[in-house]
Amino acid sequence: MKKIFFLLFISTQIFGQDTIQISKKDLEARIEGQNLSVKLANDEVNSAKASLLETRAMYLPNVTASYTGISTNNPLMAFGSKLNQERITMMDFDPTRLNNPDNIFNFATKLEVQQPIFNKDAVYKKKAGEVQVDVLKIKAERSKEYLQFNLSKAYLQLQMAYKVVKVLEEAKQTTLANKKVIDNYFKNGLVQKSEVLYMNVRVSEIESQIQYAKSNVRNASDYIYFLLNEDSENKVFKPLDEFSYHENILEKNPQLNVNRKDLQAYEKSLEAYDYLIKSSKAKFLPKLNAFGSFEVYDNKPYQFDANGYLVGLQLSWNVFDGLKAKSEQAKYKADLSKAQTEIQQYQKQNQLELNKAYRQVLDADNKVSLTKLSWEQSTEAYRIRKNRYDQGLEKSSDLLSAETQMSQKELEYQQAIFEYNTALEYYKFLK
Repeated sequence: MKKIFFLLFISTQIFGQDTIQISKKDLEARIEGQNLSVKLANDEVNSAKASLLETRAMYLPNVTASYTGISTNNPLMAFGSKLNQERITMMDFDPTRLNNPDNIFNFATKLEVQQPIFNKDAVYKKKAGEVQVDVLKIKAERSKEYLQFNLSKAYLQLQMAYKVVKVLEEAKQTTLANKKVIDNYFKNGLVQKSEVLYMNVRVSEIESQIQYAKSNVRNASDYIYFLLNEDSENKVFKPLDEFSYHENILEKNPQLNVNRKDLQAYEKSLEAYDYLIKSSKAKFLPKLNAFGSFEVYDNKPYQFDANGYLVGLQLSWNVFDGLKAKSEQAKYKADLSKAQTEIQQYQKQNQLELNKAYRQVLDADNKVSLTKLSWEQSTEAYRIRKNRYDQGLEKSSDLLSAETQMSQKELEYQQAIFEYNTALEYYKFLK
């Protein structure tokens, strides 16, 4: 009695909640904007875009402002400060004053502007950064495709869990119907106590299986809530779509789709190495930059009696940098060669995986046919034994064995459909 109460309590905990019916299409519409993996992929793209903004320094000016106050009796600084303040007189040229000046104050306000004009290495680095952003965008799309695959698999698991519960509930009803007959036979002295006990064991066994199946329903539902990044407390999903087998004709000798997002990302990343190599070479090209400043001086704080400006152009070459740029070129070329090798390896590995997935679909399809045949045969065997039992020609243990086998074969058939649908989804993801 305690065991029955415990099972009822657990069942109430699992199904005494909000049951939300949902289709796969509805889940697909909700998941992209909520899943944490997709958010992380989008954050990587946004981070790369933000880093790319740093390259604006290659064409935008750098402007700084400063206010400086000093006190000095250094001969050179004192004379220069008075000159900037436009306070030089003939007396300041006295050698004694030049060599031993009085302490003076100088307050300077300065505005500086640096304007890049031509820096080819920075141009190539910017292009490499743009390629990196494109690569991350493509990877984010592949992440969404992988998420859709995981969602499809999770939805299949949810369908399968409910299907198992349904099969076991039907098996329980069949068992209870047989138990009722055997109980009546026992009351009339037509069967032994052992046959009643066998039937009670079967009822307890199937109730335990039902409870386990209901737990799997909750587990599958919780995983979908995790993919959606939603709270699953006191809620459980129930699929609207029918769990069924649909035969699919696959092309023989499947080949990887060159337009697959992850393959595109690998190929696109090679462009970044090309630009980085060009950037290293461009470091030996001349650089042209403009600069200018406007300065205001006075011997009193916050006074601006004297001012001056400076403007100019600078053309510079990096004649020798200790072979640093050459080393960068060698490193980028090695990285490029490594990336090309990795792409070849990745393509071959995925072609092997695609071939394996193709065979798994065929094997799963064959298993569906075989388990369906076994289920049909076990159903017919149970029907025959049931008729013979009703006529008193079979023992209850034989009937129980036939009913158990029929239930088991139906579960094997449903499991085969699940494996086939899962294998097919994985094949489509790889294709």
